[in-house]
Amino acid sequence: MDSDGFRPLDEKSLVEYLKATPSLAAKLGNQFDKLEIREVGDGNLNFVYIVIGSSGSFVIKQALPYIRCIGESWPMTKERAYFEATTLQDHGRLCPDHVPEVYHFDRNMCLIGMRYVEPPHIILRKGLISGIEYPLLAENIAEYMARTLFYTSLLYLTTTDHKNAVAKYCGNVELCRLTEQVVFSDPYKVSEYNHWTTPYLDDDAKAVREDNVLKLEVAELKSKFCERAQALIHGDLHTGSVMVTNDSTQVIDPEFSFYGPMGFDIGAFIGNLILAYFAQDGHADEGSDRKAYKEWILKTISDTWNLFYKKFTALWDEHKDGPGEAYLPAIYNNPELLLLVKQKYMEDLFHDTLGFGAAKMIRRIVGVAHVEDFESIKEASKRADCERKALNFAKTLLKERRKFQNIGEVVTAIEHLDK
Repeated sequence: MDSDGFRPLDEKSLVEYLKATPSLAAKLGNQFDKLEIREVGDGNLNFVYIVIGSSGSFVIKQALPYIRCIGESWPMTKERAYFEATTLQDHGRLCPDHVPEVYHFDRNMCLIGMRYVEPPHIILRKGLISGIEYPLLAENIAEYMARTLFYTSLLYLTTTDHKNAVAKYCGNVELCRLTEQVVFSDPYKVSEYNHWTTPYLDDDAKAVREDNVLKLEVAELKSKFCERAQALIHGDLHTGSVMVTNDSTQVIDPEFSFYGPMGFDIGAFIGNLILAYFAQDGHADEGSDRKAYKEWILKTISDTWNLFYKKFTALWDEHKDGPGEAYLPAIYNNPELLLLVKQKYMEDLFHDTLGFGAAKMIRRIVGVAHVEDFESIKEASKRADCERKALNFAKTLLKERRKFQNIGEVVTAIEHLDK
């Protein structure tokens, strides 16, 4: 055990821990003899146990002091569990339908007990690889993003409350630094951690490292990521952080959360949908050419932004005389001016979204951590063809994002490149 009381739990010590923790023991009806415990952590940073008893269930997530897939050679703060638990609670209050409830948090043990998002929920990324349509996905994710981002921004908060919240989350600096490295730095230089589908993408990776215009734009995005405390963002909102069924959408794993640019969350989600789109040709087979499914993904991309826009601006209208101090009613006191302010804000947010989304795409192709969408395409040359299309689109999007006026133009550009 560390001096701070931390000890990693295995299945046996976990049971002892549960017995000694009233809030968790109660969920199991204090019955411990027939517990089913499975370790399911497929991520890189944590142990994750599913605990199922005769009268209840939950998930236990314990943060480790290193990156699990690399080992103790890459240490990682355990304190991130505090930020994950706090964000689950904060975002859970704002959007309870789409965030699993926290039952227990132990700061010394870096351990969270939360609602088990049970089968038939699966990770969205796996559903996209399998070609499953989710009719409520865009609606639900738009609702989650609109509510969590609006209510933690200066459109709703006073500057005092906002600054206090920013200060609290500044402590999550190590996970922010990890993002700075893997999203905004490594793909643009020679790094031991980078890899790609070699030899097919060797020249493509080199081109990224030698593209001056791309590097100028990436610097601007990095500066926004590091300096713009716009709202409490999830910080890792890709398709592996969302669990879905036909009628439910649950957002998990906000351990990278901090006060940052809203576009980083919206872009992460949309960028990963674009990756899923470009991966589809690699998953097409005799049974399905995936053409109809690709159309569904494009529709989901445009619906996600358009519904977010609608919901976010509706919250803004609803609370225009509320506590938020970004646009004081005494100054922004006529409808024309309010409309101008809103248009400018949403236009900037749209361009941030495209820039961050593109940066997230690039790093998944030539950086350290790749996505299963492409990795599960067995034939390397076929995988590389899919990845190259995605990479070329991402580079264009990042460099020319300000030319796009609406999401429809982005979808048209995707279709054009895919011909």
